[in-house]
Amino acid sequence: MGLAQVARRAFFIMLGAALMAVGLEIFLVPNNIIDGGVVGISIIVSHVSGLPLGIFLFLLNLPFLFLGYKQIGKTFALSTLFGVAIMSIGTTLLHPVAPLTIDPLLAAVFGGVILGIGVGMVIRFGGSLDGTEIVAILVNKKTPFSVGEVVMFFNFFILGSAGFVFGWDHAMYSLIAYYIAFKMIDLTIEGFDESKAVWIISERFKDIGDALVARLGRGVTYFHGEGGFSGDSKRVIFCVITRLEEAKLKSIVDDIDPAAFMAVGNIHDVKGGRFKKKDIH
Repeated sequence: MGLAQVARRAFFIMLGAALMAVGLEIFLVPNNIIDGGVVGISIIVSHVSGLPLGIFLFLLNLPFLFLGYKQIGKTFALSTLFGVAIMSIGTTLLHPVAPLTIDPLLAAVFGGVILGIGVGMVIRFGGSLDGTEIVAILVNKKTPFSVGEVVMFFNFFILGSAGFVFGWDHAMYSLIAYYIAFKMIDLTIEGFDESKAVWIISERFKDIGDALVARLGRGVTYFHGEGGFSGDSKRVIFCVITRLEEAKLKSIVDDIDPAAFMAVGNIHDVKGGRFKKKDIH
């Protein structure tokens, strides 16, 4: 990895961790709303002990950083350590700053949005801000449970604990913030210009392929297939489009062969090839 790439990664991890600190200290923590994972545990322990949040954010993540270093990789562990350190320092510096709102619903919504963008940015550039994600990755390797299921299992107990410490109304606001942050993490990682993979099976595959190239400006790839029931030879068209081009693609296929089989799926990332936006006509 070149120096420019390292600098770019460090900048966005720092920016994401700073946003996380803003979401916590300017919105969630002053309104007794927590996040999931180690961050949620840190907020609860900080509230009960009266000690600064930043101390617990750093110390409680250290054991998981060690696990990440041993099991996942040096680059990931160092990126996470950098992000956690920035987040811890940021919460300490922002603690004296007055919250922007004392309305718990507004705090949950806007805090969740900022939190999700920050966490998503750090994950997108190869780090993490919460140790439970590291545990979830390791548990996923040894059990049939997905990373999301493991994280949800931990957070069920952590967010439930908020009810005993802050009251059940604040626990419910915490669930709102957590849900919004979860959605914003996905949006930040995947990007706004979501891509879709399309598979089309048709007797008129050449006409459809030529129309997609000419009218959508998208490259297509032809695969040889065989029908499972009929045993007949089939041609499968594969192409990648943006979310905004999906309706036009379906219209093109329907005009040429209304009986064509088509499957459309979301994909998280596209790199290389000739995947560039062109005019639709």
